[in-house]
Amino acid sequence: MTSASAEGNSGDDRLIRETGIDARVASIILPVMETAGFRLVRVRLSAQNGATLQIMAERLDGTMTVEDCEELSRAVSPILDVEDPIDKAYHLEVSSPGIDRPLVRQRDFELATGHLIKMDTAVIVADRKRFRGKIVSADDNGVTILRDQASYGDEPNVTVPWDAISDARLILTDDLISETLKRDKQAKKLRGLEDDEADVQDEDENTN
Repeated sequence: MTSASAEGNSGDDRLIRETGIDARVASIILPVMETAGFRLVRVRLSAQNGATLQIMAERLDGTMTVEDCEELSRAVSPILDVEDPIDKAYHLEVSSPGIDRPLVRQRDFELATGHLIKMDTAVIVADRKRFRGKIVSADDNGVTILRDQASYGDEPNVTVPWDAISDARLILTDDLISETLKRDKQAKKLRGLEDDEADVQDEDENTN
């Protein structure tokens, strides 16, 4: 992954983006995803199961159900078949970002304020390129974290500019799990999914 300043994909508001073949795939599927109401988080081609193309995405409200993954897979498969950016057979995997998600947009960092993250930078910032700590704030200047592994003499707080970040993701904690599940439930309720899930649960109970 690279910072947004290094890649100029039109319409892509992510701060951290792909390079190489991953970037090519991202540019192909982005217009389709936006039309279908999805937001791209990350594209990654790995050697898993021979070759696996993982598309990590979410709805604009941050939710992503199994049905959403299936819908997005059906939406992007035809354009990938036509453009054929990967010169070998591969398995397509569409998934949600997960609770310990990658942080790729400024809003991701803002929503993660108060939570632990690990972050790598493309250049040296405050004498290092790897950080771990709790997000204190996120603004136009970058993300400020309270380091939990500060060395002797280091300032506890460090601000990392957006264009210096090469990779960042949340660290799983009980507080993060609780807040994420609560936020997801509220978003699904607004989408009208909560009643559907309750109906399914009632049907299962009646069947049993």
